[in-house]
Amino acid sequence: MTRTHRKSLGAYYTPPEVAATLVRWAVRRPEERLLDPACGDGRFLARHPNSTGVDCDDAAISAATEAAPESAIHAANFFEWALTRSERFDCAAGNPPFIRYQRFTGLTRELALRICGSLGAQVSRLTSSWVPYLIVTASLLRKGGRIAFVVPAEIGHAPYAAPLLSWFASRFEAVRVVAIREKVFRELSEDVWLLFADGYGSSTEALELSVMDRFNGSTSPPAGTTISLEEWRNWRCRLRPLLLPDRVRSEYRRLVAQKTTSTLGDFGSVGIGYVSGDNDFFHLRPSAARDLNIPDACLKPTVRRGRDLQNGPITSATVSDWHRKDAPNFLLRLDAGPPPSSSVRRHLDSDAGRKARLRYKCRVRNPWYSVPNVTAPDLFLSYMSSGAPALVENRAKCACTNAVHAVRLRKSASRTALRRRWNSPLTALSCEIEGHPLGGGVLKLEPREALRVAVPSEDPSPSTARLLREGTEFMGAWRHRG
Repeated sequence: MTRTHRKSLGAYYTPPEVAATLVRWAVRRPEERLLDPACGDGRFLARHPNSTGVDCDDAAISAATEAAPESAIHAANFFEWALTRSERFDCAAGNPPFIRYQRFTGLTRELALRICGSLGAQVSRLTSSWVPYLIVTASLLRKGGRIAFVVPAEIGHAPYAAPLLSWFASRFEAVRVVAIREKVFRELSEDVWLLFADGYGSSTEALELSVMDRFNGSTSPPAGTTISLEEWRNWRCRLRPLLLPDRVRSEYRRLVAQKTTSTLGDFGSVGIGYVSGDNDFFHLRPSAARDLNIPDACLKPTVRRGRDLQNGPITSATVSDWHRKDAPNFLLRLDAGPPPSSSVRRHLDSDAGRKARLRYKCRVRNPWYSVPNVTAPDLFLSYMSSGAPALVENRAKCACTNAVHAVRLRKSASRTALRRRWNSPLTALSCEIEGHPLGGGVLKLEPREALRVAVPSEDPSPSTARLLREGTEFMGAWRHRG
């Protein structure tokens, strides 16, 4: 299977020891019927002869048939297949396709969401494919049935995963999530956890969370902590903060509840920068601008990426350094009227310009060459960071692309005070808690997450600071921070 085809199907095959563990837990008796809704090459089916598998890829079906000759294997779209089933299964195990919502499109997605809705699961339209796979699979269980699946670690923080856990808690007697710190799929940047649910047809008011540094095969999930649904909701339906040691988590909650602690949202707004539609065309090096005879008035210095924030405030010296290095940090900024000069018109009518105007973001605006939302915020905030997110002042009144957050302060807010407070141990830990891992050690802060980051007005005691730093290092290890 090619890399592109594998990505389109969300097909990443499970290590044998993981498949063995899930099937051992799911199957209690030889006569029980096991379902794998996305069976791939049959490595789950091969571990229990009384199995049924479904897959839409011909090559996978061929491999599964060879690996599990006693299993019933169906070449079909799983959601279409599920609609025709009257039979029910004792258990299910597998590794559902992980296709993000941008690629999980078309009739399959619409059918999946419609079935989930009919089952009482209020699934977001921004969901990834694995969520409806698990919900629809669970609906095919007999009363008392159980399910054991590989799931993306996003189950611990993604808003779209919350309806899945809520629905499972309303349909199963016990629901356990197993968080695994070390990578299970070595070739992927994404981490995976495990989801176990038992007693279909009942309900629970709590989730169980187990934590493993590395995967170890066993006959049952490791012991863990019981978390009430109320507690889970108090953490905005995120399990990831609950990985923290109790003493760190308790101290963090105490500090953020104090009147002396604000949030970034109390200081101002956080939004994305402009979208050019074609960065290579619209961002010019000074040497290229001179060769094209582009007027200086048409060039706006701009922060293009997070690494532009690594050296502190963006000042006139920063802009001078971009000039000296001939960096492509100068946006061709044109008003909605006619091009201001013949040299600009020649650039717009060049081969690169003709290609740029066909790009989606360019062709839907009028005129295509006028980039909207080009403003100079008060500060810049890292969108994605390998370390702690940087918050730097915009002293040179530069613009920024959507790879960086634009922070605009309220009139009464002090940028200097905010910058000083941003370096506190509480804020560093809050960034880890409110943000989420993107893979490859990167921490991502969406605008809505950034607004919730805690900003204290007082320095903590030395012992509290040590505890907060311990928590930050702990969370950094879970996202594989280098």
